[in-house]
Order: sequence, then C-alpha cells, then structure tokens
Amino acid sequence: MTRLFELLETVAATSSTVLITGETGTGKELAAKAIHHASPRHSHRFVAINCGAIPETLLEAELFGHVRGAFTGAVANRQGRIEQAHRGTLFLDEIGTMSPALQAKLLRVLQEREFERVGDSQSIKVDVRVIAATNSDLKKLVGEGAFREDLYYRLNVIPIRMPALRERRPDIPLLAQHFLERLGAEAPARGRVTLTQDAQQCLMAFDWPGNVRQLENVIERAFALSPGRAQIDAADLPEELQRQRAPIAADDVALPDDGVDLASLVSDFEHALIQKAMTRTRGNKRQAADLLRIKRTTLVEKLKRLERR
Repeated sequence: MTRLFELLETVAATSSTVLITGETGTGKELAAKAIHHASPRHSHRFVAINCGAIPETLLEAELFGHVRGAFTGAVANRQGRIEQAHRGTLFLDEIGTMSPALQAKLLRVLQEREFERVGDSQSIKVDVRVIAATNSDLKKLVGEGAFREDLYYRLNVIPIRMPALRERRPDIPLLAQHFLERLGAEAPARGRVTLTQDAQQCLMAFDWPGNVRQLENVIERAFALSPGRAQIDAADLPEELQRQRAPIAADDVALPDDGVDLASLVSDFEHALIQKAMTRTRGNKRQAADLLRIKRTTLVEKLKRLERR
C-alpha cells in the first residue's frame, strides 16, 4: 500500500489517462479522488459517473449532454459530464460495461479532445483528464471483441491495481480501528471503542469478498449493536465471520519428541512481534506500543532486554 500511495502521488502530477482495476469495494473511486486532489487540477471539478448504473439509452446524453429537441423530453440544452469536468477530472467507473458505439465516441474525446452534444453538429473542445475504473478483465473483453482494443490502450496509459483486502490482511485491524474512530467521532459520549483480540482474529481470517466496503459495513453494524461498551468482541460480528475465527493453533508449532524450550519460543515470538511493530511505525515507540496494546514504558523495558540478548 505504501508503494501504491507513492504511485498515486507520482501520477497526480501528470495529466495522463489512468486505468484503475480491482475488485468491487477496493476503493477505486477513492484512489481516483486522491489523484485529482493532489493534481494541478484540484481547484476544478471531479466529476464521476458509473457507466454500469445508467441505461445505455441515457448514458450518451449523460456523458455528452444534449441540445433542445434532441429527443423526447429534451426541453432545453444540457451540459454532459464531460463538459462539466472541463479543466478538471472525469471519473468513468465500470468502463467495461460501455457499449461499442459509446466506446467509439469516448475514443474521439481522448484522441481529439472534442465532442458533440446529442442532437448537435457543433464540436466542443474540452480539457479534461480521464480516470477510468473497472472490476472486469478488459484485456479479456478485448480478446472477446466486447471492448475496443484502441480504446483499451488509450485508457491503459498508467495502470493502477487496487489490491483485494485479503491480500493485505495486516491492514485489516488498522482499517477496522479507523472506522471505529470515525464512528466514535459521531458519538463522542461513548468514548473510544476498540476490538478484542478474538474479534481481530475473526476479521483477519475472513476473505472479504466485498473488500474494504464490506469491512466498513461490518464495523458499523458491530458498533451499533454494542451500545455503551468500550470493546467489540467476536460475538458482536456477523455469524459468517465468527465461524472463520482462526486463533494461533498449537499445530502450527513443531513439537519434537525431546520437547521445546517454551520460554525461548515465547521470547522469540515476542521479539518478532516487537520488531515488526517497530518497523511498521518507523521506530516510533508510542505507536508501536499502541499496536501491541501495551504501555510505552513496558515496550521500552522489553526493548532493553532484547538489546542485552
């Protein structure tokens, strides 16, 4: 994710077209907004449209606008999303659902930076950065003839892949706590709410087909169903998550016939966790202690003992 954030920052400084891919709920629109707000175009509009949520007959008018009398119900001239995004950013979500006819018109926008409103013959010049997103395999759609190859290469100038949540399991407790703190800010009388170890294990064992969006919904539900409590336990989570609980199993540790040095084994495990926490927080002892749910003074003492080993 750190490399992804660095890439978003680098891409933001350019005006190149970006294609963001990833499963539903991975934050493709958030990434697009991050690019826009860090770009030289940030003072102009970020205009988003979900191509899969609008019927094909209406999508053309939504994108390109129309003139009065272009079709039944067109009682006045109307700007489309492309024109609204002039000098800003146009975000086209679920681009893979766009019809071949509209693909050809979008290709012209990318190539010539001009278009016509529906029912008009006058070309309008536009300065717009296009960021497209899809959860489909566009390359496969190109091979099947369902998506224009020339448009694919026009969109795929800078490809960005948003990883699924199951690919970044160590982030799950951090994201969950972030959502809890955001919910807590809306209900300050409740105080700070955290997750028990059992709840965290349930969250980390689940595969999250709905990704970050699903995690956010689960945390909001648990927060609402545990009023007045300072901690959310595994029992507060949906049943499908409780069944996925995966505590550290003794089967994961080899137990030879001559036994093990339990104290040494536990010490090594503790050492590894402390080093991991210190690496993640870049040496910040306060933050590392928070990650390990211990006092800072306790962490300092443990670090001193590790130095003497």
